Amino acid sequence: MATVSSEPDTLSLLKRAVDQTTRIIAAVTPGQASMPTPCSDWDVRALIAHLAGQDLRNFIVAARGEMADWQAPPDDIGENWEAAFSSKAELLLAEWQAADLDRPVATIGGQAPLRSRASQQVAELAVHGWDLVKATGQRGDLDPRLAEHALNWSHEVLRPEQRGSGQAFGAEVSVPLDAPAYERLAGWFGRDPRWSPSPS
Repeated sequence: MATVSSEPDTLSLLKRAVDQTTRIIAAVTPGQASMPTPCSDWDVRALIAHLAGQDLRNFIVAARGEMADWQAPPDDIGENWEAAFSSKAELLLAEWQAADLDRPVATIGGQAPLRSRASQQVAELAVHGWDLVKATGQRGDLDPRLAEHALNWSHEVLRPEQRGSGQAFGAEVSVPLDAPAYERLAGWFGRDPRWSPSPS
């Protein structure tokens, strides 16, 4: 069986992404729960519920090589959002430590090694971490290595037909090539890097 040491880059980056997201969620205050986010369908509370109650649940299933049910609603995460995220994150990292990273698994259009799912998870956490930082006005630095990895992976797998109305991703927002990594990541995933919450 493969271990973390057999794939240090992707799995260490996933650990960094988990730690970064934990810090971001910990800095959110209850009074920010109803604030809008760059994900127009979700306010801050709903986005954290997606991360802690849906993403991590499904990431664990994916790390086992199984297919997650993304149509199932998020689990109830209660009011201690940091604890809810951290507990599921520990389970996720334990699954990856025991995973056979070279095991072929089904993907859209074919098969790929299981390790590719870890890259998808880095991307999801990096993008939504940026969403929460923008929504809540946090000033902490975001790890650019996570954004660069997410960009490299998603440029290979994200297809034009996956964008648009009714699809998982919006149209790409044009961003200068020399823009900071998270601005390029946001634009690639259909967000406007200049987004800000509406005045109250």
